[in-house]
Amino acid sequence: MTRTVTLGAAQLGPVQREHSRKDVVERLLDLLRQGAEHGCDLVVFPELALTTFFPRWYITDEAELDQWYEQAMPGPDTQVLFDEAARLGVGFSLGYAELQVDPDTGEKRRYNCQVLVERDGSKVGIYRKVHLPGHSENEPWRRFQHLEKRYFEPGPDGFGVWRAFDGIVGMAICNDRRWPETYRVMGLQGAELILIGYNTPVHNPPAPEHDRLGDFHNHLVMQSGAYQNGTWVVGVAKAGDEEGIPMIGGSAIIAPTGEVVARCVTEGDELAVAVADLDLCTSYKTSVFDFAKHRQPWAYTRITEQTGAVLPPE
Repeated sequence: MTRTVTLGAAQLGPVQREHSRKDVVERLLDLLRQGAEHGCDLVVFPELALTTFFPRWYITDEAELDQWYEQAMPGPDTQVLFDEAARLGVGFSLGYAELQVDPDTGEKRRYNCQVLVERDGSKVGIYRKVHLPGHSENEPWRRFQHLEKRYFEPGPDGFGVWRAFDGIVGMAICNDRRWPETYRVMGLQGAELILIGYNTPVHNPPAPEHDRLGDFHNHLVMQSGAYQNGTWVVGVAKAGDEEGIPMIGGSAIIAPTGEVVARCVTEGDELAVAVADLDLCTSYKTSVFDFAKHRQPWAYTRITEQTGAVLPPE
């Protein structure tokens, strides 16, 4: 028998600074229920779904900064989402900001996270973002800041995968999707489904010449990652005009062929649905991308030995 999972890419329209977590969770619940009506097994929500994208501001007051993070998942505002998932029999993946506080020392750790929840409402795993974009200090020349390097630290666990939804599932967040290593590390663990939430502004202050290519680059990297690793990819945006900053949408479900099989076409709350045959991954994993047969790791040592480019001698 084939292994199929019905996927819902649950795009969110803008979440403004004035919107409470309760406001947002009501929207998430509506999308989850839409997913149930369409027979979804798994609904995927965006990066930092519970709040506006707060790294666009330079915040110096620690108490003000802390309010954007969750210290528990589920917490008081999100427990209802877990409960509804169990009632409906629909799992979900949700991006949020995590604050860990050491009870003995008070030391704080901050991560950009994504949680995977099964159809019975149980937590499967948590992924913490590895590739943090942007900058760490205030840069007033920018129209808006991108301070992920200030407000988060890279996830310490790398790219894991979990057995869930009758397959092998991995997660990544936003900028991770641009790096081929993200998909390959999960591909080397047999990933059949990779879930990616993102918040991507249309405008790139350091490189405005890229602005017109935002949608193209967004799909390019996810489609290539899917094909080159024989895996389904679900990429889900927070889109629209958020706090005066236009965000790209283009949430999509992508097959192991690299083809987009479902896509959101608005900049608001929208659900795109596709039935994913996980066994479609097999023909790619056992032919063109049979890693055991064709990979040559000895030739790839630079990938883990250096960061910046090293040019040949003149």
